[in-house]
Amino acid sequence: MGLEDEIRAAFEAALAFVEDGEEITGVLPTEPGRGARVYLCSYERGEERRWLALDGEGRPVGDRMLVRDAVSIAAMCELAEESAGGGDIGDLRARLVELRLTENPEGIEEAEVAAAELQEAIGQAPRVASVEYLDAIGLAATRLEQALGEIGVSPFAEAMKAAIPAADELAKDVVRAYKRPLA
Repeated sequence: MGLEDEIRAAFEAALAFVEDGEEITGVLPTEPGRGARVYLCSYERGEERRWLALDGEGRPVGDRMLVRDAVSIAAMCELAEESAGGGDIGDLRARLVELRLTENPEGIEEAEVAAAELQEAIGQAPRVASVEYLDAIGLAATRLEQALGEIGVSPFAEAMKAAIPAADELAKDVVRAYKRPLA
């Protein structure tokens, strides 16, 4: 079964937990640990947002740490996608081509290759938020920074460090607004 089919199946399983006036507004596949697929489902009713995590069989997850880990990896992956390469890898690639055509500085081809590799690492939606995915983005972002001559502090690494408190806060919010008791 492909990822889109898995998401559709998780959405259909999540429908069983819709309460009066709620609608499902998102299903995000995650792998907070090796092989443990967790689907984060958001439900909205007016301004209220509630959450439920489903396992690969469509059953609610009741383990607080597993839910927190799923939310954290999802948040970190999203922030990595938004931060890598300055946040708009397509624009960066276009600027690199323009720079090669107008000034052709030494190492520009290496930077173009690194930018293409980063764009490939990020890929197209849908994708699974996982440690492996986060690592692939981080490695590709580092290669790009090195190709662009970044020395010392990595802007990507700094953005990711700065994102940790936000990911933790989101995990706390999800736990507070969880649709089922957590152990």
